[in-house]
Amino acid sequence: MGIEDGLWTRSRGAAYAEITRVAMELFLDQGFARTTIDQIAEAAGISRRSFFRYFGTKEDVVLGDLAVQGELVRDALEAIPLTVPPWEALQEALWKVDGLVGDDETMLKIATMMYETPSLRARSIEKHLAWQELLVPNIRRRLGGDPHAADGASAEVAADALVASAIACLDAAGAVWARNDGSPDLRTLYRRAVDSVRT
Repeated sequence: MGIEDGLWTRSRGAAYAEITRVAMELFLDQGFARTTIDQIAEAAGISRRSFFRYFGTKEDVVLGDLAVQGELVRDALEAIPLTVPPWEALQEALWKVDGLVGDDETMLKIATMMYETPSLRARSIEKHLAWQELLVPNIRRRLGGDPHAADGASAEVAADALVASAIACLDAAGAVWARNDGSPDLRTLYRRAVDSVRT
């Protein structure tokens, strides 16, 4: 990457972060549905057209980082020894990334907005499906077995189901956490969700 490319990338990253910051302030102040793209563009000092250079939809402003977080969870999972069982490895990887997301008060406001807004919920589920594709290969290795063997399909569906369940537990815990104003804490709710599925 040349100097000009590097400067362009940093400039684009700074603009992306600033638009996101301005938009999130508007969302949390007046609500997601009542905030328009035109309002975001005006507050950020850009044109409506420029907004769409950075974001495909208004929902992507809130959930754009979910795709990046999925990659971070995958990387954290890959760093955990294969001797650690799947459920425990997934939980460890999720919390390593959770610590990078932000303070609980802000996250609670964002979670409440997300779970109360149908379009955000739908987009969140879509992005979590992408997480599943990223995490399943590692869990297949943890479960062992040859994917090309006669029973390979059984091992494959087991890994898919386990990762889908772990993500569903995280989503369920998040919904309850938001409805109850952050109490008990998200990790406790996640562990309870997992325990109910594994029992």
